[in-house]
Amino acid sequence: MGVDAANASTRNARAGSVAEVFIAFLRLGLTCFGGPIAHIGYFRNDFVVRRRWLDEAAYADLVALCQFLPGPASSQVGFSLGLMRAGYPGALAAWFGFTMPSAIALVLFAHGAAALSGPIGAGLLHGLKLVAVSIVAHAVWGMARTLCPDWQRALIASAAVVVVLFIGSSAGQIVAIVLGGAVGLLLCRGLSAEASGAPLASRVSPRVGLVALALFALLLVGLPVARILSASTGVALFDAFYRSGALVFGGGHVVLPLLREAFVTPGWVTDDAFLAGYGAAQAIPGPLFSFAAYLGSVVDSPVSGVTGAAIGVTAIFLPGMLILLGALPFWDALRQRVSARAMMGGVNASVVGLLAAALYMPLWTSSVHSLTDFALVLVGFVLLTVWRAPPLLVVVLGAAGGLVLS
Repeated sequence: MGVDAANASTRNARAGSVAEVFIAFLRLGLTCFGGPIAHIGYFRNDFVVRRRWLDEAAYADLVALCQFLPGPASSQVGFSLGLMRAGYPGALAAWFGFTMPSAIALVLFAHGAAALSGPIGAGLLHGLKLVAVSIVAHAVWGMARTLCPDWQRALIASAAVVVVLFIGSSAGQIVAIVLGGAVGLLLCRGLSAEASGAPLASRVSPRVGLVALALFALLLVGLPVARILSASTGVALFDAFYRSGALVFGGGHVVLPLLREAFVTPGWVTDDAFLAGYGAAQAIPGPLFSFAAYLGSVVDSPVSGVTGAAIGVTAIFLPGMLILLGALPFWDALRQRVSARAMMGGVNASVVGLLAAALYMPLWTSSVHSLTDFALVLVGFVLLTVWRAPPLLVVVLGAAGGLVLS
């Protein structure tokens, strides 16, 4: 984007109000179904085509940055749009408007799910677990086609599956991501697309960017220490959500194995409750990271309910927003580096493997127990992949199928 266009974009941003940003994103938070890729399409139609807050080139650069970074890509794009339009208050207004509808819906579901009992409730929850299998299988299929289109990245993804399944803990996930980046530096240098030369207008100064990066790292390292020293349940929950949000590359579905390791393995949430909530999260608009509101509500801990939901939503989104603020002032220089793009190619391939491993265990092993279960999963996968059905329809059909088979 040229200097004149950048200046025009800045003038448009100054003309915006926080209320305008909030209302625009609240409407999207109530209507945006379909996952992060669909959300990015909604944003383009609303803010590039209809409202003209920025031009096509600037939007493409913004999306590229958010897909490069760890965190929830569509929420990071929305946060950035609010920042460019109305400064830091606008960024918070965009995040709040887009996130709160889905978070509130999942808190309400958490209270309703706790009341489900007997064969009807068990059938409904089993149907939602099977929906989760279909949704994640569809995510693996789509991500593999985009992020592993050649033998180098397919090899990295396959190795990540082996690492995660054999190590079998959060350490395996971290090892897979680190190895993916290292191997990407060696094998993916000639595979990354050329970076765009258009500069990205940003309201974030280099000093603020450095402070944000320092805070991101301080919390990532310091929260586990504070968790041990304080023995506080609230700190423990914040740490679990923060670490999960900090390690997500490649889309919201990748947070599934990270959150399961953080909450199911220590016994805070049962596998059934975890997968039922994940299935329900597909039926509502807004970001998938709002699943944290459900987990915070149902966690077996003195800090749960609305307080746990607030901790979950805040902590899981925070690292992605901090690293976004840290990257914005330096993105134009970073994306020109072949080594940076190669490393991210390897990391993105490894997270495809991480999600594929989660598809097998725990999703498949804990949910698919019969031929009828497999049939429901297959129907959901075909509806999503071939028929391009909305996730809401798949959730409804899956829940109905679980009730019929109960």
